[in-house]
Amino acid sequence: MSVLTIEEIKAIIPHRYPMLLIDRVEELEAGKRIVAKKNVTANEPFFQGHFPMEPVMPGVLIVEAMAQAGAVALLSLEDFQGKTAYFGALDKVKFRKKVVPGDSLRLEVEIQKIKGSAGVGKGIAYVDGKKACEAELTFMIG
Repeated sequence: MSVLTIEEIKAIIPHRYPMLLIDRVEELEAGKRIVAKKNVTANEPFFQGHFPMEPVMPGVLIVEAMAQAGAVALLSLEDFQGKTAYFGALDKVKFRKKVVPGDSLRLEVEIQKIKGSAGVGKGIAYVDGKKACEAELTFMIG
């Protein structure tokens, strides 16, 4: 199990501010499982318009954060190093709880299948131990 800093994450996936949505990797088993964190601050650019009187992290960005975590798990495999992971599909997406400034998102992604240049993972985002979002993520590696 590995712990990765933001600089190590940036060496694996191409995302940069303001689209880099993970701050730290706490656990990593390349190609199998990852636990990452996103500290949601009031300074996030999307809060200016979503929503000005009640800031809520957009659901699509929560899913994107899970996908970035899954991409780190996949792209940590020797065969995929230096490549990019793209969305292939999203299934069974469910939002359970609002994510607001001050929350810490715990992003857990388990890679369930890798076949050729595609992978499928199950992602769950937690806030304070409660599910905020879950989804099946399909990645295309290119």
